Amino acid sequence: MRIKPIIAISALAVLQACGGGDDSSPALQFKTLSGAAPLVIGHRGASGELPEHTLESYERAIARGADFIEPDLVLTSDGVMIARHEPMLDGTTDVAVKFPGRQTTKVLDGVSTTAYFASDFTLAEIKTLRAIQARAGRSTAFDGLYGIPTLAEVITLAQTKGAAAGRTVGIYPEIKHSTFHAGLFGANVFEDKLVATLHPIYGNSGTAPVFIQSFEVSNLQYLNTQTDIRLVQLIDADDVNADGSMSLVAPFRQPYDFVVAGDARLFSDLLSDAGLTFVKTYADAVGPWKPYLVKTVNDGVERTGDSTLTINDRRVDGSTGVIEAAHAKGLLVHTWTFRDDASGYGFKDPKAEMQYYMKLGIDGVFTDFPATGVAALKELR
Repeated sequence: MRIKPIIAISALAVLQACGGGDDSSPALQFKTLSGAAPLVIGHRGASGELPEHTLESYERAIARGADFIEPDLVLTSDGVMIARHEPMLDGTTDVAVKFPGRQTTKVLDGVSTTAYFASDFTLAEIKTLRAIQARAGRSTAFDGLYGIPTLAEVITLAQTKGAAAGRTVGIYPEIKHSTFHAGLFGANVFEDKLVATLHPIYGNSGTAPVFIQSFEVSNLQYLNTQTDIRLVQLIDADDVNADGSMSLVAPFRQPYDFVVAGDARLFSDLLSDAGLTFVKTYADAVGPWKPYLVKTVNDGVERTGDSTLTINDRRVDGSTGVIEAAHAKGLLVHTWTFRDDASGYGFKDPKAEMQYYMKLGIDGVFTDFPATGVAALKELR
């Protein structure tokens, strides 16, 4: 097994990475792990503007300046990796119109779910579907216009559009529901397919413009034995409690493979000192939901501009220490999700919200609106 080395970054190295000390140095000396500027990651593409996980959404994210684009991956019945947020096609495509009656019931992360599952459709059938807007309140003007891409098509787009723009555009695939897919296709079949696709294109390298992410653990541990491409342990939660602590309710309580294995550790345990040490043995980064990273206080002040006092109006009082602790272990920290059309905890201005996390030292931000992320970063340089 390849053990991830602990990386010690000195203050001098950080300043040098930022060009510290000379007249050309940026206004902000970034407190990222390397000292480089944080990444702007197009969450499901530019999903705030166009239907998520379409080539058009990814292309828009690249045009807006995203450093990476994020394809969530599921498998078709014939084993092809396609970009969808979940194995269920119901909420993001016109599958119910094209294939009425093709719903099935499967157990997904312990929950009996009746839906149109991608794993019940061939790629040829998937290619007849069209994407629809998945998030309430966003424009449906583009519904029915765009198809469902394969991972191979997303990679080709990233490379072609990146070359045209004169820069490298990375990809940030997420293996969705590894245990669920293993039950359908066999253990590690999904992971092996992903590595077999990535290595011929990007090489087996930790410097490749690729991150592989998962909310489960054992599949990342397996991948650590198969690839040097960087791996990211995602950290979930259900909500934020009134006292500012994290709410951990199933299925957001634990990695699902922990549930199956009888491992009592929670998502939050992976951010403890022992947890981060454990994660470092197989991953290069952690991807916590953003409330894990900031302290919040309910002081009765309405901040988000909707005239209603909610949990989103909590005052933000600095870092919880997770970023700093992860950096001390040599782990990058990427966080999610920043949205122009959804208030963040304690913030009315989405650009200011991202800048707050950037100033804390975050290494990357996932956003539905990459243009806002790029603008936020530009103002800090």
